[in-house]
Amino acid sequence: MPPLTLVIANKTYSSWSLRAWLALKMTGAAFEEIVVPLDQPTTASDIARHSPTGRVPVLKDGALTVWDSLAITEYLAERFPAAGLWPVAADARAHTRAVAAEMHSSFQALRQNMPMSVRAAKPGRGRTPEVMADITRIAALWQDCRARYGAAGPFLFGPFSAADCFFAPVVTRFTTYGVALDPVCEAYAAAVRAWPALIEWCAGAAAEPWRIAKYELD
Repeated sequence: MPPLTLVIANKTYSSWSLRAWLALKMTGAAFEEIVVPLDQPTTASDIARHSPTGRVPVLKDGALTVWDSLAITEYLAERFPAAGLWPVAADARAHTRAVAAEMHSSFQALRQNMPMSVRAAKPGRGRTPEVMADITRIAALWQDCRARYGAAGPFLFGPFSAADCFFAPVVTRFTTYGVALDPVCEAYAAAVRAWPALIEWCAGAAAEPWRIAKYELD
């Protein structure tokens, strides 16, 4: 059994799980994956067996338990420095952390009105003024990162980094809800959609048997 175990929720719906899963995939380390489906009678008790907060994702490394997607990412960056989760240059590294932290703590309107549902197609839905303000801010972040740090690759800081792990669920939302993007942001989103790890995640989501009606195509 691999020493690392990642406990996640449905790949179709769990943006928080996707972040940690992508970060762990970046390390190249073998890991066991435990999926606890949401909205089931035993969901709370099943998650509680792994998580002190009753939430996922949770990373287990032997006797150590790390919860929260940002804490998991930081731990993996220390455990696997060659993975390049954070850029080497101090200024880019600080900027990457700021961008990831903003995604981690902000954009509540987007989360509430455009929940992640990678199998659905809901173009035009969720366009509240608050959501549009979130989209505008995200686009500005992406444009700024690409202009400052993106010369070495197609992602926010050139090569794929923790920042892209955190914004990958946003890319899936923009696809689901048909959000139109400027050329810079669309090129970035296309690069994320083509990243093999995200393709693998979406294939896993497509194979899931669980459906939560409020998040599905209606």
